[in-house]
Amino acid sequence: MIRTGLGFTAVAFLAAAFTFLFGELLEQLPQTPTFHEVLDEEIQFDAAAMTLNSRITDRHGVLVSDVYSGENRIYTPLEEMPEVAVNMFLAVEDRQFYEHKGFDGNGIARALMVNLQAQEIDQGGSTITQQVARNLYLTHEQTYERKLSEILYAYQMEREMTKEDILELYMNSIYFANGVYGFESASQFYFSRPSSELSLAEITFLGAIPNAPSRFDPLVNSEATMERQEVMLERMVTAGILTERQLTDALEEQIVLDLSERTDDFPDYVSYVHHEFEELLINQENLDAEGAAERAKELLQQGVIIETALDPDVQNTVTDIINDRFSASDIQAAASVIDHEMNEITAITGGTAYQKFDFHRGWQASRSPGSTIKPLLSFGPFMEETGEDKAGSYIDSGPFSKNGYSPRNFGGTEYGVVTLEQAFKQSHNTAAVRMLDKITPETGFSYLRKFDFPRLKEEDIRLPAALGGFSEGMSVNDMTRAYTVFQNKGDYRTPRAIRQVTTLDGDVIVEGTSASVSVYSAETADTIRGMMKRTVESGTGTAARYETDGYLGGKTGTSDDFHDLWFIGSNDWYTTGIWVGHDQPQSLENQSRDQVHTRLWRNIMQQLPAAP
Repeated sequence: MIRTGLGFTAVAFLAAAFTFLFGELLEQLPQTPTFHEVLDEEIQFDAAAMTLNSRITDRHGVLVSDVYSGENRIYTPLEEMPEVAVNMFLAVEDRQFYEHKGFDGNGIARALMVNLQAQEIDQGGSTITQQVARNLYLTHEQTYERKLSEILYAYQMEREMTKEDILELYMNSIYFANGVYGFESASQFYFSRPSSELSLAEITFLGAIPNAPSRFDPLVNSEATMERQEVMLERMVTAGILTERQLTDALEEQIVLDLSERTDDFPDYVSYVHHEFEELLINQENLDAEGAAERAKELLQQGVIIETALDPDVQNTVTDIINDRFSASDIQAAASVIDHEMNEITAITGGTAYQKFDFHRGWQASRSPGSTIKPLLSFGPFMEETGEDKAGSYIDSGPFSKNGYSPRNFGGTEYGVVTLEQAFKQSHNTAAVRMLDKITPETGFSYLRKFDFPRLKEEDIRLPAALGGFSEGMSVNDMTRAYTVFQNKGDYRTPRAIRQVTTLDGDVIVEGTSASVSVYSAETADTIRGMMKRTVESGTGTAARYETDGYLGGKTGTSDDFHDLWFIGSNDWYTTGIWVGHDQPQSLENQSRDQVHTRLWRNIMQQLPAAP
């Protein structure tokens, strides 16, 4: 704020005179092509200058997360706003709105004379158009240079936009304190109702705030807000918008605030949705990770609706069971639940007592998958490459050694020639490694690359991978997505949490669908389904079994030194993966002996509702 004695007086006087003459010049300016061409070139109105709220919805279209990009704003067309609210701001802020060309030269001069007397910039004399220009395209710096820019912007805005367009921008850009921008957002924030349901008293109460948001903040100084409300009502009476009786009734009405809370539910799922949004942008707009992050931020600021496959009942079930089981310990767990018929992620968890945007163990934790990798890297490719697609086919499960690598079976047990089913359901390590050796690791990895395993490395292409020996590993969501291939006749299509992303007007920006890839034959997929079923019936996964009339099958996995416990399997509707471990790996041998992971999987699957 400028306070400079005689210096201020001289500057203010010259600025007042210049601004008045400049305004008169623009008012009388002939349609000079050169002048207007310069304005057209130098002043561009970016449609994205106003940040809007975005929304994330569940599979039923219900809001689960408001996404604010620094400003809480619900953009609303002018025709959907209460007419009395629009007329209120016209009466108070700019009674000549429909007559001027963006600025009021006499008003500016009057304001400057007030500033001259006050020895500071106290009044601006801004029209509604000028306020829009300042709010969206300029700064709020109180200098005469900025004021002159404001006049030019306002003049150009009136050339390019209709009065209604400008009013709509104004009603959506004015600030109502507490991070709230726009009249509709203020209505929703302070009264938890749409503006169409507000009374005259409530409308004028809100209208009092923008004049000085810090001074008239109703959460801090409601008495001052009500004093300003009375000024608003009196000016509306003077303008002929209201009667004295309406003013009296409005002042007698008690204002009761009903603050709305920002909707931000299901932090595990919503955090993953933000990640998947960027992942989709990488794939569909050919961006790198940094570019996708910037693009996602840009779209969220423009206002989008992210429609997801979230099933709140499933998500709550999984989250509650994991938290109840592990919240009192230092053990972590994460799960992914996929509707394999719809190919959608209905639930995903980030860890016990997860907080939004914390490290997400559902997709960020890369761990050794142990024996859960065997169906994908050993059994499936082996059947495809050798034609041994029957569970009753035989494989040598005896001791194996090659180039110094000599894997052992659990407990050091040695076997001979067994059926594929026996090797699968008892999880023989030597058989899995021998299969990969027979087809070569390169061939096995040619199948693995058809899935979504972003952390595969060239150095992983070796025999230990058959038992989960990867340099970085996989997340539980990576593994669960891959296992859907066995429920879809050997075809794989990336399961997604996001169905589509649209503009607020419904135009599709991003789609969550992906192309189907054939990985295994239907015969191979069906054989592995059968072996997974037998694993639950009489193999290493019996603790996961529960009574059901439909299909039930899965595969256990344990990494070296019992650092990671896995179970991934399916019923008729869902493919679900469970990982249990510590953030800093340490032995879970006791938990493995107690079948914590398989029992956890069973508890979850038993309580999931049948997919619609």
